[in-house]
Amino acid sequence: MVFYFLMHYIYVIVYWALAFIGVFLIYGVLSPYLVILIRDYGFNHSVLGILLALCEAMAIASPFIMSFFADRSRRYRPVILISLVLSLFCGIILFFSKKLLICAIVLPVLAFSYRAIQPLLDAISTIKFGKKGNYGKYRAIGSLSFFLVVIFLQLTPFFTPNTAPNIAFWVTISSFLSIILIMAVPASYFINDDNKPAASPPSLSAEPGLVSKPNYVVQRHSAIYNLWSPLFITGFLIIFFNRLAMSPINNFLSLYVVEQLKWDGVGFMWALSSGSEIAFIFLSKRLLQRFNALPLMAFATSVVILRYIIILLFPSRGGIIVSQLTHSVCFGIFHPAAVSFITSCVPPARRALGMSLYLSLGTGLPTLIGNLTGGFIVDYLGYRSLFIIFAVFAVFGLLIYFMTRKHTQRLLLENGD
Repeated sequence: MVFYFLMHYIYVIVYWALAFIGVFLIYGVLSPYLVILIRDYGFNHSVLGILLALCEAMAIASPFIMSFFADRSRRYRPVILISLVLSLFCGIILFFSKKLLICAIVLPVLAFSYRAIQPLLDAISTIKFGKKGNYGKYRAIGSLSFFLVVIFLQLTPFFTPNTAPNIAFWVTISSFLSIILIMAVPASYFINDDNKPAASPPSLSAEPGLVSKPNYVVQRHSAIYNLWSPLFITGFLIIFFNRLAMSPINNFLSLYVVEQLKWDGVGFMWALSSGSEIAFIFLSKRLLQRFNALPLMAFATSVVILRYIIILLFPSRGGIIVSQLTHSVCFGIFHPAAVSFITSCVPPARRALGMSLYLSLGTGLPTLIGNLTGGFIVDYLGYRSLFIIFAVFAVFGLLIYFMTRKHTQRLLLENGD
């Protein structure tokens, strides 16, 4: 009997690890190199920003559309596989086609397909893990797979990802491998079989018996927060301005490194950031048990400001290396805290919708705004102005937190925290 339970526990770990690895393989290719892929077609920064914004618009729509089918059928794997198969075909088309019109059509479709899979996996995993589950542990495995992919692409001697066809080749390969890994996980892992009304939504750090302490600093996540309540809106605005401030880091920093610093180190740069976040994501459950999700989100937002200060004061390879290491907080702490906050607001039956709100409106929309305006700012004002302007948005997010701190404290106490 003990052996049976031990083997079952090992299988659970292995299968969820495969799921997170499979989802983040394609992110390891497209997150660093999508902007390089588009730039290789010869577009200027303004047109590049417009294309990136169009891709982001499709990426905003896709989680809502795909989550509708996933929530309705309560089966997430078919929807994830459809997204991956679509990414596979897009990669093949981009590899063989050199016509700009076809590529301009395929790129938004590619964004639509691959950007749906993470919110779907986040949704079903937080449902399956339940109150005591450690989402951060498995999300760290996803970050590790992302890290290994970007290191591999930085060092690979063949199909070096510095041209559009080569990047498309790796999009195809990563999509194919992801399909195999997701297929290897039993279908039952992707079925939402929680048909009970959610008296207490799953979260990263909920612990029974710890909800009675009325301490603002230590938020317990067993309280039910209604969607679009004042508390939710406050947290969502912090998420929005944090992600808006981060949009140049995610989309234009690769070009800054190549064009301004004359450094062919895009993969190394992204490996630093993704590698630094792993430990904090893995330990996120303990951090969330010790601190409230909102203060953690505010702390991460303050480090975004520090990140821009480093880039502006030290416009060199050394400055970029140090700034990328701050990603450990800017994302490694911020993302688990944001997921915990969202899951405490959304019941399991609507979890895919909740993750879609976070990754589409909370992350995708500010990224769209950043892409659309960032290209014009670089063309007319330069990279330095781009970084200064978007650092201000992080200041806005921090101000929202401090201005609403007393009000959120009262709301938390009303919810029994």
